[in-house]
Amino acid sequence: MKTYKAIKYTLFVCCYIFWVASGVLISVGIYAKVAKENDVVDTLTTDPALLLLAVGSLMFLITFLGCFGALRDGSVLLKMFLGILLVVFLLQITAAVLGFLFSDMVLARTELLMKKAIALYREDMDLENVIDFVQKKFLCCGVDYYTDWSQNAYFNCSDNNPSLEACGVPFSCCVRQLHETVFNSMCGYESQRKEESSIRKHIHTHGCLAKIVLWGEQNLSLVGGISISSLCLEICMISLAAAQIGQIQKVQDKRKQVESRTALRSEGDSSF
Repeated sequence: MKTYKAIKYTLFVCCYIFWVASGVLISVGIYAKVAKENDVVDTLTTDPALLLLAVGSLMFLITFLGCFGALRDGSVLLKMFLGILLVVFLLQITAAVLGFLFSDMVLARTELLMKKAIALYREDMDLENVIDFVQKKFLCCGVDYYTDWSQNAYFNCSDNNPSLEACGVPFSCCVRQLHETVFNSMCGYESQRKEESSIRKHIHTHGCLAKIVLWGEQNLSLVGGISISSLCLEICMISLAAAQIGQIQKVQDKRKQVESRTALRSEGDSSF
């Protein structure tokens, strides 16, 4: 019984923590979605709010099954939890293997998604904040080159573009100068019209995709450690759920045996 209780409450605590975390993700996603205007982007790949809602909802469903299944000894809920978690685990392994085997295809797809995000800059506040964060974090501009910003309607270099930011780049591309007291947010003004050699002191000219890939290669142990830790946690929760299902099945089998013996005894007593 001590082992059974340890398995039961360990699984419950793990699921409860992720259940609360999923509720926070859903709340943040709903708040971000409601705070936006009605005509903003509504695609999962380029809308951080929708991504938070999707991930949070999936986590909420899975951890709800595990949390209440473990607490109430519900074998049906635990079996559903175990099945969904196994599917998610296998999908993650499959995605990792396919990503390793077809890394060039993954990079090409990522490049297309990033360029699509650049084209939708200024259309979604959350997407805009994500792009600005990435460019400031990795000291980069655009996907492959700073001129990628010409694909955005506000930064396009066409002569009929009425935008004040035409042929420029966002402020997040700007190079922060030493001992700078006031940040010049207009440092990228008309930078696409100028030669690269003349603007290197003012904006970052290298693309973000290569910088992100380089960061991943340099921090491979960190990325691998986080990925392996998450997979080990999933394996642990799968094992706990399977162990509790096995214990519940044993208890049910013992009850059936006791009931069958009791029935046989009552039949024997009635025959006499």
